[in-house]
Amino acid sequence: MQWTDRIRQVKIILVLAAIVIAVTSLIISNIFVKDLAKEERNKMEIWADAMRSFNMADETTDLGLVLKVMNDNNTIPVIVLDNKGLVQICRNVDVGNRSEKDSVAYVSHLGKRLYDAGRFIRISMDDANKKAYVDVCYDDSTILKRLAYYPYVQLGVVLIFVVVAIFALLTSKKAEQNKVWVGLSKETAHQLGTPISSLMAWIEILKENYPDDDLIPEMDKDVKRLQLIADRFSKIGSLPEPVPSSLSDVVDHVIDYMDRRTSSKVLMTKIFPQNDIIVNLNASLFEWVIENLCKNAVDAMEGEGHITIEVLDLPGKAVIEVTDDGKGIRKKDISSVFKPGFTTKKRGWGLGLSLAKRIVEEYHHGRIFVKRSEVGVGTTFRIEIKK
Repeated sequence: MQWTDRIRQVKIILVLAAIVIAVTSLIISNIFVKDLAKEERNKMEIWADAMRSFNMADETTDLGLVLKVMNDNNTIPVIVLDNKGLVQICRNVDVGNRSEKDSVAYVSHLGKRLYDAGRFIRISMDDANKKAYVDVCYDDSTILKRLAYYPYVQLGVVLIFVVVAIFALLTSKKAEQNKVWVGLSKETAHQLGTPISSLMAWIEILKENYPDDDLIPEMDKDVKRLQLIADRFSKIGSLPEPVPSSLSDVVDHVIDYMDRRTSSKVLMTKIFPQNDIIVNLNASLFEWVIENLCKNAVDAMEGEGHITIEVLDLPGKAVIEVTDDGKGIRKKDISSVFKPGFTTKKRGWGLGLSLAKRIVEEYHHGRIFVKRSEVGVGTTFRIEIKK
C-alpha cells in the first residue's frame, strides 16, 4: 500500500507541476505578446506619421529621416488603402508563389480583413479635405505570431512529458508488483515443500501399517493435491513449457475436484463439443485458472446454485465459458476484477483472478474477460486460447 500511495502522490505532483508550468507559461507569454503588440502599434503610428510627412513634404522636410523610418520596418506587414479601399502600397506581405493578378487580389483581401478587424491607422493627407486620407493597415509580425503560438507548443511538450512520466511510473509499479507476486509464490512453494514431503512419507508408513483403512487413500489424494498446488506456485514467474493437452480432460479434472470439495447443493454441468480439442497448455496451471473461476462462482452463489462449464471449438481458437447463477458483479467493478488486491469478499487477498489473468495471457497468450454479468442473475467468464 505504501508503494501504491507513493505512486499516487507522485502522479498528483506531476499533474500539478504540469498545470502550474502551463498556466505560468501562458500568463507570461500573454504578457509578452501584449507588450510586443503595443510596441508594434507604436512603431506603426510612427511609420504612418512618416508616410504622412513624406506625402506632404516641402523644401524644409528632412526626407532622409522620413525615408529611414519607413525603410526600417522590415518585419511588420503593412498595406495602405485609399479612401475607396484600394491598395496603394504594401510592405512585408508574403504573397507566396501567387501570380501578379492573384497577389493583388490576396493583398486587397488581406487589407480589407485587417481594416474590418480594426487594425488600421488613418492619416489625413490634406487638412482642408476630410476625404483626403489613407488607412495604414498592419498585421502582427512573424515574431509576434510565433510568440503567440509558443505557450501552446510548450504546453504540449509538458503534457507529453507528464504522460511519459506517468506511464514509466505505472510500468515500474507493475514490474514491482510482478516481482512481489513471483517472490511470494516461489517462497510459498518452497515453504510447502518440506512438510509435504514429510506428509507423503508418513502416508506411505500408514499404508504399510493399515493397508485396509479407507481414509488413507483419501489423505493421499489430498497430499498429492497439496503437492500440485505447490508445483503451480513454483511455476509462477517462469515460463512453463506448454504441451498438447485435451481441454476435455482438463475440465473433467476440475469438475471431479470441485464435486468432492463443494456442497451437494452446487450442481456442475459440462458441455463439450463432439470432437476433443487439443491445445498447447500447461495443464496444472490451466486447471488452477478454471478452479479459481469455479471457486469464485461457489462463493458468489453462497454455496447453492448451478455452474456450467462449456467448451467451444471455434475457428482458430478454443473457448471455455464458466457461468454461474450467483449474485453477479456490479458494472462499475467489472473493469477492476482482474486487478491485484481487488476483492468483494470479507476474507481474501484479491490475487486469484489477477494470477488467472497472468496465466492465461502471459503464459498461454490467450484472453480472459467477463463476458457478461448482471447483479442478481449471474456471471459468465470467457477464456480464449489459440489452437
